[in-house]
Parts: sequence; structure tokens; C-alpha cells
Amino acid sequence: MVQVEQRILTFVTRANWVVFATATAAGAVLAPFEFALGIFCGGLIVTVNFHLLARTLRGALRPPHLASHHAVLAKYYLRFAVSGFIIFVLIAARVVAPVGLVIGLSVVVVSIMLATARELKKLLFKEAG
Repeated sequence: MVQVEQRILTFVTRANWVVFATATAAGAVLAPFEFALGIFCGGLIVTVNFHLLARTLRGALRPPHLASHHAVLAKYYLRFAVSGFIIFVLIAARVVAPVGLVIGLSVVVVSIMLATARELKKLLFKEAG
């Protein structure tokens, strides 16, 4: 089971960057600048947050330096507050298009959905064969 979980985490981590780059490139080619910039900023915020969360959890759960859950939650909420502030500034200053920002913020969700579809495919074709 650990092997499957590690495979999914590795896939999502790599797919985040691929989906981020693809969405940003598509936005740059197909959309106005503010919309494309929204995709880029949203994707960058969520992808960096995902990697920082993974790093925090790896560090907190690796013996012998197990961190308290209070430290992990404090880092999580600090990242959440900083991300919220950045998003607020980007929208309030009208730097980005809000819809583009939402699309960018969906990068990790798309990566997780791709990982789920990939694992379901492996499971279904393994049982069929």
C-alpha cells in the first residue's frame, strides 16, 4: 500500500508542474494578458504551497525529529494566510483576471484527478487481465 501511495504522491508532484506549464502556455496563447497572468499566478501559488506542505509533512513525520501537530498546523495556517493575502492583493489591485486565477488555483486538483484516473486504470486493467 505504501508503494501505491508513494507512486501517487510522486505523480501528483510532477503532474503539478506539467499541468501548471500547460495551463500557463495555453493561457498565454489563447487569452488576454490579465487572464493568462491569473492562470500563472494561481498555478504558482498552489503548486508552491503543495510542495511546501509536502516538505513540512515529510520533516514532521521523519524520525527522530517528529514535530508536534501544533507546529505543522501553525505552518499550514501561516501559508494559508499568506496565500489569501496574495490572492486578495492580486484581485483588489486588478492585476489578474479572477477567473484565470481560479483556473490556476485548480492545478493541484487537476493533478490529483489525473493521478486517480491513472490508478483506477491500472486497477481495472490489472483485474481484467
